[in-house]
Amino acid sequence: MHHIDVSIEKSVFDTNKRLAEGNAKHLTSHGVRSFDLLGGIGSGKTALIEQIAPRLKARGLSLGAIAGDVYGDDDFKRVVSLGIPAYNVNTGKECHLDAHMVEHALAHLPLDEIDVLLIENVGNMVCPTDFELGAEKRIVVVSSTEGDDVVNKHPMMFRDCTIAVLNKVDLADAVGASLERMEADMKRYNPEIRIFRTNMKTGDGVDVLLDEILS
Repeated sequence: MHHIDVSIEKSVFDTNKRLAEGNAKHLTSHGVRSFDLLGGIGSGKTALIEQIAPRLKARGLSLGAIAGDVYGDDDFKRVVSLGIPAYNVNTGKECHLDAHMVEHALAHLPLDEIDVLLIENVGNMVCPTDFELGAEKRIVVVSSTEGDDVVNKHPMMFRDCTIAVLNKVDLADAVGASLERMEADMKRYNPEIRIFRTNMKTGDGVDVLLDEILS
């Protein structure tokens, strides 16, 4: 029985990888650059989209978004209020988006009108890591209010991401979190990861982060 379970799991991952590669080609064919946003609930993923939207517009680039959530459309409403093309994906019992869900969402977006697509995954620090979606970079958003041991508790999330956003830096002292420890843990698990400190309420740090995302 154990061997059957393993083979089924491998088949699921292989199928997802194939669909993700298809998504990547589909997006590239429309000239769309796409990026995953990963992180826990309340880390600042939607706030990052809100900060990036006007900055991209100022650069002459148009933004689109996919909002993933287990249930509801709270994040989606915030994204839509930015006046950008967006699609809401409810995963039901699943704690992550997968490539098939993204493939379905892409069919509902005007890709020829979008330069940059942000795919906001479900707020979870574990499940999304195993499922590629077809984006060119994976960005993990983590906040100081999650505690400075959050990185150490979720090493796979940081091993699989290109960019780390350390958000709510203004609250670190209030919650007794060491930003230095969080950054050191990130580098230990992924020496190549690029780390950016941000405050999404003021927009501090977002411009240099956006430069890195688009580089």
